[in-house]
Amino acid sequence: MSVAIVWFRRDLRLRDNPALQAAIEAGHTPLPVYIHAPEEEGAWVPGAASNAWLHHSLQGLDAELRSIGSSLVLRRGGSAEQLQALIAESGAEAVYWNRKYEPATQPRDAAIKRGLREQGVHAESHNGYLLFEPWELATLQGGPYKVFTPFWRNALGRWRLAALSEAPVQLSAHRITGVALEALGLQPRLGWDTGFWDRWQPGEAGALEALEAFTDGALNGYREQRDLPDRTGTSLLSPHLHFGEIAPWRIAHALEALRSAGRDADIDGYLRQLGWREFSWHLLHHFPQTSDSNLNPRFEHFAWAPSQPALLEAWQQGRTGIPIIDAGMRELWATGYMHNRVRMLVGSFLCKHLRMHWREGARWFWDTLVDADLANNSMGWQWIAGTGADAAPYFRVFNPVTQAQKFDPQARYISRWVPELAALPVKARFAPWQFPGLRAEHAPSYPGAPLVDLAEGREAALAAYHQCR
Repeated sequence: MSVAIVWFRRDLRLRDNPALQAAIEAGHTPLPVYIHAPEEEGAWVPGAASNAWLHHSLQGLDAELRSIGSSLVLRRGGSAEQLQALIAESGAEAVYWNRKYEPATQPRDAAIKRGLREQGVHAESHNGYLLFEPWELATLQGGPYKVFTPFWRNALGRWRLAALSEAPVQLSAHRITGVALEALGLQPRLGWDTGFWDRWQPGEAGALEALEAFTDGALNGYREQRDLPDRTGTSLLSPHLHFGEIAPWRIAHALEALRSAGRDADIDGYLRQLGWREFSWHLLHHFPQTSDSNLNPRFEHFAWAPSQPALLEAWQQGRTGIPIIDAGMRELWATGYMHNRVRMLVGSFLCKHLRMHWREGARWFWDTLVDADLANNSMGWQWIAGTGADAAPYFRVFNPVTQAQKFDPQARYISRWVPELAALPVKARFAPWQFPGLRAEHAPSYPGAPLVDLAEGREAALAAYHQCR
């Protein structure tokens, strides 16, 4: 049989893998390959937490392939050069892959496809990552959307889920060798990721287990529970989606199968979150500069605060003196994840109360989140900062104290991640500086005051916004 390279990238799964399926259906023997070329990601080389997850995910994919007779070939170096070497070594007649959509990788992949076809190698790419290609939905005028609601209305009007496909039962063995997984240098030397793996199971098997846990548990009451950080009220599928360990349409199929009169609101609520993921890739495709620049040009003249390394470091380390902010930043460091509601709060505090540029937050999240996704990260930070598409207006400044009281009313989330405050009465855990005696007695190691007075920070942010206008 002829050989076809199946180039794995952000699609580390065997089920619902259009490139793998197409190679098999064309009658080829698949040669599964992963090429590690982080320098080709441009300015957004994957961060440390992403690399730690990737190590385990590649390990899982190789184990799955070995269980059906094959294995994953790992290579390090330029993608085009490594593909040429693999073609020469294997005699491959075709290369199949699933598309990536980052601004740096789209032109690279297009050039690789052209080059392969010019030399007579069949090259074929597929959508293995999204429900809709980023260019597939357009306004009535034919342009890109900048507002989510009409985008999602259009998407729902064209709702056609891809069919599910199961993993191959058997693949042929091959003799092509690669580098050892450890040679890619993905795992941290100091082992700061040890706590991640009590919470996460990278790989396709972990993704399927997470989906089952979600449909059996947090999906029930999702609309009400998803904003409460003290419980498992969300799917926890975002890192699995980011690495392509599960297809979004498999999640959607699973939810659609559970529809009933009492569950529609929760199901629609979660599908809407998948819609935001689609919208973020739509935006990044049409406005590729938004990973680094404001979509709203007005903010090019905004008076961000001068660089303040000590304040930024205090925010990064969860030492701001505001418990809900510190809880979120410590959860991030310990687990590689932060609850979505809390992401909005820590982002608002950085961009508005401290008036630091959203890029500072985006870079930190990029390095520390296991679900660091360029489109979601860029859109999320610009939404928080008020500088992007469909963004929260800049003058909407979250009060982290009242937000904590509303969404963590018993301060359980705060107590878990800022344990030095657990001995305080609940009311004092939200704003311990308002209870100096109790704080000094029960939590003397916690900062005595926030980095910035919340009222003063809010007023300074609004003044800068009005001047910008």
